[in-house]
Amino acid sequence: MDTPAGVLAVIPHLLGFHPRESMVVLGLAQPRAHVKLGFRYDLPDPPDAAAGEDIAGHAMAILARQRITMAVVIGYGPGHRVTPVADALRAAAGRARLTLREVLRVQDGRYWSYLCRDPACCPAEGVPYDPVAHPAAAALTTAGLAAYPDRATLARTLAPLKGAAAESMAAATERALARVATLIARHRRSVQGGDMLRLVVEDGRRAVGEAITEYRAGRRLADDDQIAWLSVVLADLRVRDDAWARMDPEYQEAHRRLWADVVRAARPAYVPAPASLLAFTAWQAGDGSYANIAIERALDADPGYSMALLLGDLLDAGAPPSAARLPMTPEEVAESYARAEAGS
Repeated sequence: MDTPAGVLAVIPHLLGFHPRESMVVLGLAQPRAHVKLGFRYDLPDPPDAAAGEDIAGHAMAILARQRITMAVVIGYGPGHRVTPVADALRAAAGRARLTLREVLRVQDGRYWSYLCRDPACCPAEGVPYDPVAHPAAAALTTAGLAAYPDRATLARTLAPLKGAAAESMAAATERALARVATLIARHRRSVQGGDMLRLVVEDGRRAVGEAITEYRAGRRLADDDQIAWLSVVLADLRVRDDAWARMDPEYQEAHRRLWADVVRAARPAYVPAPASLLAFTAWQAGDGSYANIAIERALDADPGYSMALLLGDLLDAGAPPSAARLPMTPEEVAESYARAEAGS
């Protein structure tokens, strides 16, 4: 990545998609200018000086928190939309004593530098480049870091089921709800009293553990009833938090597959919990784009869902994947809820 073309070839693979109408900031770590983090903003439309200043201020705050003193800035789009934001970032970088290694604008397969004034290397008509053919892009694709054509295409990988598949899941969800009612009735017939959902929570925790075991072994849940039951029991915070506490980063890819499968299949009312768990595991993997898309799925279903809002705030603040630590062990989660119930 020692040339603008190399940087531009890598960015889609860092984000997971080819950016459009965007401003991308790469924070570089000394001493060898390795990319430590990357993040993206939508370009203001129409151009707005205040919005550009907000983007610049937010970007500088993220870089400062990570103690980053060097960055590369790339704007994707027409000059009248990119330049105001690029200018605001350059001014903010100067005030923050942040070194900008390069500031580029990209459009229609060409790039222009805001820093270079040498027509020999930066002609007025721009420099053509091919982000797909570059060796860096090929290496990242081979390593499994694919780049979707745009963010909308990436988001569609989490789109809900349609047609017959959706109807089948709707029927499976009704059966799951009937199972909940049966467990509640069984508890009422017992002499134990107390929490009416105790059996549901116990069964839910077992279902979570079994699903995690399956995915860590390279298998997946193909049965609608299993997925529907998992989605329904996760609506109880005790089950969701038990799952959250099991998200060992060593198995982050397996966990991402699990929660993505549940998010795609779940009926809308039961999307927030698995979508939030998916966002957490994507954040663990350093995939902020996918995490944000999962958060959007959660908040589309429930705009006030607290776990999704919390994760959204952390990602917006540029918290690194190393901060995606497990809140508690499953045993500690169960104990904390038991104490709360005893106190109430």
